[in-house]
Amino acid sequence: MMIPMNKFHRLMHVDVPRWLLKQNLQAPFFSQAHYLSSGTVAKSSSVPRICVVGSGPAGFYTAQQLIKGHPELEVDIYEKLPVPFGLVRYGVAPDHPEVKNVINTFTKTAQNPRCSFIGNVCIGKDIHVKNLLQVYTAVVLAYGADKEKLLGIKGENLKGVYSAREFVAWYNGHPDHVDLPVNLDGQTALVFGQGNVAIDVARMLLKSPDMLKETDITPAALNVLEKSQVKNVTLLGRRGPMEAAFTIAEFREMTKLPSVHTDLLESDFSEIAKIVDSIRPPRKRLMSLMCKIAGMPNSDGSCREFRLRFCRSPVEILPSENDQEHVGGVKVMLNKLIKHPSGKVTSEPTGVTEDIPCDLVFRSIGYGGQTIDEDIPFDLDRGVVKHERGRVHSMPGLYCSGWVKTGPVGVLVSTMNDSFDTGQTILQDLNDGILQPSEKHTGKEALLKQLGDKSTQIVDFDGWLKIDKAEISRSSDSYPSPRIKIVNVDQMLKIALT
Repeated sequence: MMIPMNKFHRLMHVDVPRWLLKQNLQAPFFSQAHYLSSGTVAKSSSVPRICVVGSGPAGFYTAQQLIKGHPELEVDIYEKLPVPFGLVRYGVAPDHPEVKNVINTFTKTAQNPRCSFIGNVCIGKDIHVKNLLQVYTAVVLAYGADKEKLLGIKGENLKGVYSAREFVAWYNGHPDHVDLPVNLDGQTALVFGQGNVAIDVARMLLKSPDMLKETDITPAALNVLEKSQVKNVTLLGRRGPMEAAFTIAEFREMTKLPSVHTDLLESDFSEIAKIVDSIRPPRKRLMSLMCKIAGMPNSDGSCREFRLRFCRSPVEILPSENDQEHVGGVKVMLNKLIKHPSGKVTSEPTGVTEDIPCDLVFRSIGYGGQTIDEDIPFDLDRGVVKHERGRVHSMPGLYCSGWVKTGPVGVLVSTMNDSFDTGQTILQDLNDGILQPSEKHTGKEALLKQLGDKSTQIVDFDGWLKIDKAEISRSSDSYPSPRIKIVNVDQMLKIALT
């Protein structure tokens, strides 16, 4: 039998810390003697010290939940770059500053006296997970998913074929991708994938560069986009409109871009239009909007076009007739949709193919996590850490949170909820005595000395604030962006450590 913790401590007359009473936790109802003898709810004399690997949304949300849920617990957040915030800084599109406002919340967490940011430290290289487990009460893997999924077809290595993930990192100024050789001389781009990232790619290619000048896009990327010749962008999906993964907000934004016509084939929506009233929200709102737009002519003479095409899978990327090393088109297989008794919809090839001319190809078919340390039990097929409710298999004290736990699914709120769940699991394990704080858990003290002996240049949160200030100060009347990002790690370190 399980009872709420706030009732448990009154019923059993057992001392439970106040911080636990505020948590939505359940306790098993045994005898009073069981709890008095087991000591699983006794307060430890040692402070729990938790290590979080990764300073993106999952890392900060997990840290936030832990600090909020325990009055003494300390959290150290490790990051391989000198700067924090992960995908919020390098994955959110520059023209979506409202999404980046969550950085303000993360900053408050980082400036909590019980939280430390330790940047420019690569776990798995500078320090191994087994070393972390020796000096922390628990370690949370929250380093995300950055392994690219490939199409696995002929021609994928041709010039003009780009990873959507790398393209996004390029225009956001990620140090690992600022030198991506982006060439936008062609007029037609195809994007394989119909998720929010694919929509981001299309929007950045079609949006007027003048509308990006007051964002934090890098000057180098803006310069390339200003010279871009891209006029048409088509998103290809292997299934139908109902299975498209983008949100209505992302799609609606595309339909409102100035001088951009949204082209949907009326034939793709004829059957959906008959049942649209019976579709559950929020999918109903998206389908209603798409049905309304389908078949509408380019009446205002827009010079650029955004297209969605469905039931098409990539077969081969074709070389250009003029340059055999550059993409000139794609061969796709036409699919038919199969609805299974379970309600799941899959696509099956019809055997009919078509060739679509294009100058650029972007693959946006998702990505997965990868292990950063050989000791971590990892599911290579799914691209996630092997776990049960965030507890990593066969490694006591090791947990996971965010996309390395779930795979790259959902939006920021999904990551927040999952990270809170991992945080609650750790708090529960502390309460149950599964995690035992110890005097040997010295946290970052021993590791910082070890890293110092290796001449690792460590950036704390004050160092990040110096970088932040420098980036903001670089904007000017001639370039009125909120910040001009520093894209070189050596330059970041020079500023942070001065």
